Parts: sequence; C-alpha cells; structure tokens
Amino acid sequence: MQQRIRARDHMRIILASASPRRRELLKQIGLNFEVIVSSTDEETSLPLVWERAKELSRRKAGAVFGALPRDEEVLVMGADTLVALEERILGKPGDEKSAVEMLEQLSGRTHQVYTGVTLMHRDSSGRTAEKTFYEVTQVSFYPMSRQEILAYAVTGDPLDKAGAYGIQGLCARYIQRIEGDYNNVVGLPVGRLYQEAKEWLI
Repeated sequence: MQQRIRARDHMRIILASASPRRRELLKQIGLNFEVIVSSTDEETSLPLVWERAKELSRRKAGAVFGALPRDEEVLVMGADTLVALEERILGKPGDEKSAVEMLEQLSGRTHQVYTGVTLMHRDSSGRTAEKTFYEVTQVSFYPMSRQEILAYAVTGDPLDKAGAYGIQGLCARYIQRIEGDYNNVVGLPVGRLYQEAKEWLI
C-alpha cells in the first residue's frame, strides 16, 4: 500500500502545471495535491539556460500563488523544463518535420535537461517564504538512423515534449546513458523537491 505524505492540517498543496508527467511524479512520492494552472509570459532575455528555467518556474508559481486567498496556508509548486544542446534551447516541435530535425541534432550526442522549480509557501499567520532551484541532467543518445527517427516522429510522442522526445516512452530505446536525476528528464526532480519542501510538509 502506498504511503501518502500527510501535510499539515488545512494546508493546500498546489501544482502550478498542466503536465501529466509532473502529476504522476508527485503521486509517485505520495503527495496529495491539486492542480491550478495560470497562463504566464514565457519570454525571457536571461542568457543562461538554468537562469531561464528558474525564472519561468518562478513566474508559474507566482501567478497561482498571487491569486490565492491570503488567509490560508498553502504551498505552490511551479516548474519549467528546458532541453538544451550546446546552450541552444530545443522547445516543443510544432510538427513532425520539426521533430525530425531536433532528433537528428540529438542523435549520437549528449545534451542537457534543466528543470527549474519554485516553491512558494504561506503559513496560517500570513508569513511567506520562497525557494527556487534547478537540476540539470546529461542525456546521451545512441546514433539514430534516418528510418528510426522517422518511425519515432510519426508516433506523435515527440510533439508535446521539449526536445522532441520522452525518455519514459518509446525513445528509451535510443538513450545510451544519463548522468543525474532521471526524474528531472521526465519533468520534475521530485527527490530534490521533497527535500526542499519537507519543512512545510511534515
């Protein structure tokens, strides 16, 4: 039987993300939470990928946190995952052609996956606290043939994922190695998140 984390009485725990993968990861560690998503501006001029990931996670958490009643205890979690190859960000492909182009770039090479996470907490007396951090994982692909790339692209799996692949799906057959947190590549470094948040959870 899965052990559930029992947060302090009356505290709401909110994931400020629509990602089904992040929801699954939080359920995996036994966290009871709700989902509230608020649209935010994702344009940023920050030069470094990890800075961008942190800033975007802060915006997502802040948009939800700021709209909540100020008289309740709450913990809001925002996250943003960016895939980068040689410091160049690879977003979500708009179509199969874009997915093929991204996968051709990743084939036989090592890239980085950055996830920024922001935690915003307010206690019952109205005091607030915030933590923002990031994790980075190195991911190496085996060389992929043109036929393999096309076959994976037409599955539709790459289309809603940064970098045009999901490590937990069919693309796992092309992953040579990872260095760092696997869950970070899926979309949320839940081990680090729990360690940073547990002062408010238990």
